[in-house]
Amino acid sequence: MTLAISVLDGDRLALARLLTQVENNHPDGLAALDQLYPYTGKAHLVGVTGAPGTGKSSLVNQLALYYRRRDQPPRVGVLAVDPSSPFSGGAILGDRVRMRDLAGDQGIFIRSMASRGSLGGLAAATSNLAQVLDAAGYEIIFIETVGAGQAEVDIARHAHTTLVVETPGFGDDIQAIKAGILEVADIIVLNKADRPGVENTERVLRGMLQLASVEQPVDYLGHHATGEEGQTLVKQKSSAWEIGIARTVATEGQGIGELAGMIDQHRQYLKASGVWQQRERQRIQAELDALIHANLLARWRKHISEERYQQALNSLVKREHSPIQVAKALLDGDEI
Repeated sequence: MTLAISVLDGDRLALARLLTQVENNHPDGLAALDQLYPYTGKAHLVGVTGAPGTGKSSLVNQLALYYRRRDQPPRVGVLAVDPSSPFSGGAILGDRVRMRDLAGDQGIFIRSMASRGSLGGLAAATSNLAQVLDAAGYEIIFIETVGAGQAEVDIARHAHTTLVVETPGFGDDIQAIKAGILEVADIIVLNKADRPGVENTERVLRGMLQLASVEQPVDYLGHHATGEEGQTLVKQKSSAWEIGIARTVATEGQGIGELAGMIDQHRQYLKASGVWQQRERQRIQAELDALIHANLLARWRKHISEERYQQALNSLVKREHSPIQVAKALLDGDEI
């Protein structure tokens, strides 16, 4: 019996093994993805992003507990991405420590993974691991990003619903505008709401949202929209879904029920309005483009000698040619 079939049958050990193979780009893991893909597309992917120290892991822990304590609890998956050391390449994977309350529940599966140098707050394999959990029958999957700050808007390409976590008095209130991170928010979570200054922080956030509503429209991938499709998507987002702000104290479990209710409402909105299908198409397109880029680069590197590549690189280091000139010459097969 293959790992893919065992995963479909609910074998948790097979699921853990397959996730490891997929994360390591093992040929068997990639082949299993092909088998599992027809069984995907059912899970609600919820991205959780924000600056380090805002309490993302504690929040995910409490949300998972809340969903599992419902009368008809959904199966919950958690993908927690931790930063890799730029020197050793290792990662602490500390989210497993913070989520000890979830241990022993067979309806929850937690996977910590290292970013391995990927930018945007996510590991390169995040989408593939989410597909495996989706096929395995996990109905809601939380994807927690690294906490890298301004580069974390990449989560918008992977999630149906994006939570942006802020805290009172955490750094410069204008930082969120510079980061552009509020542009990808469907729900803003004001965590650690028992701290002083929560009212002022919420007032600033609401002002930011009002300001963003009159600025240049953005599409669901977190980029400025220039085409007709982007304009339509933003119109649907701004007119039918108003970004809400939820106050929580994750360490005490306060406000978690209200936040879960907002997540459920957003899912209902996505389904009823047809935006779910639009976001799903954009998410799949982003995955396809990323795969094509990676495969084209790998295929191209196989057809160029290391000597020629290093010569081209040396010409850039010596400032003999510009990067644009060198890239064009390499792609066209011309001499540099």
